[in-house]
Amino acid sequence: MGAESEVLSSPVVLGLQLSALIDHVARVDSSLVDRIPGERGGSQLVNIEELNDILRELNTHILPSADSLSQIRTMAGGSVANTIRGLAAGFKVSTGIIGACGDDDQGRIFMHNMGLSGVDLSRLRTKKGHTAQCACLVDANGNRTMRPCLSNAVKLQANEFRTEDFKGAKWLVVRYAHQNLEQIKSAIRVAKQEDVSISLDLASFEMVRNHRSQLVELLETGNIDLCFANEDEARELIRGDENCDLEVALDFLSSYCKWAVVTLASKGCVARNGKEVVRVGAIGQTNAVDATGAGDLFASGFIYGLVKGLPLEDCCKLGACSGGSVIRALGGEVLPENWQWMYKQLKSKGLLVPEF
Repeated sequence: MGAESEVLSSPVVLGLQLSALIDHVARVDSSLVDRIPGERGGSQLVNIEELNDILRELNTHILPSADSLSQIRTMAGGSVANTIRGLAAGFKVSTGIIGACGDDDQGRIFMHNMGLSGVDLSRLRTKKGHTAQCACLVDANGNRTMRPCLSNAVKLQANEFRTEDFKGAKWLVVRYAHQNLEQIKSAIRVAKQEDVSISLDLASFEMVRNHRSQLVELLETGNIDLCFANEDEARELIRGDENCDLEVALDFLSSYCKWAVVTLASKGCVARNGKEVVRVGAIGQTNAVDATGAGDLFASGFIYGLVKGLPLEDCCKLGACSGGSVIRALGGEVLPENWQWMYKQLKSKGLLVPEF
């Protein structure tokens, strides 16, 4: 089917993205962000009519700029895609994606973009139908507001996972989504049969707020080895106020996961493995051009460190460097010049530089 091949290779890291997704990223004035449904800064589902309305208005709300950073960028998107693309393109770790894309123009863009970055597409099923899309609105301060449209998009179903999809892999990267919980649980169950470790991203503060009980049930299975949360997601997880100690959330996650990480934007991150707790500062620009993909690329660096068997602190520093690389330009894909910036950071800090 589509991009499938008869013989599957064995990437080290697999990403579970049930629906391929195309991001439309633009820097816009705040009036557009204020008018669309949902809270600023989060991620909320919209229908196709709402998405098209947003996309039609982008050009009239784009922020003026002396360079091309203000233009609309269209690329393969989604948290998982960003992470595994970063691992493949920037860290030279073999990766593959498990999911489905439509037989439309957006599906072809997704496959082309991911393939160019070196991601194995043999587990990506092409189905008749539409590919998901997302409007990524970036304000003048680099903060992003996501409005994904998944309605009518093709996706992988719970009964479509095969043991050969996971054979030989070391990690499976997963993004929490209550609407896909059946498929997520099925994929994790099959992956665990092949002794694959599971990395879970908490997706958004809205997702944690509205579907916390299902998330906790998933953590309680003991199948999640690594969990990433940002500040807002961590606070929703422990139902704390803005002034609460985020290490409470770290401790909560650590009670279920071997590795737990809370990313703190410009303040860096705090991570725990067993009794070891480390804090690492952010690396890169204080004022991000675009925060889209910062957490996803942090995960790329952190997982690269785990794959290489590095200490917790080094994993955090690697994550800080890769997260810092993506915020230097628009969108969740790191530009070649920003990978070079990251490699210089790694060298200057005595961290493991990928082999080419």
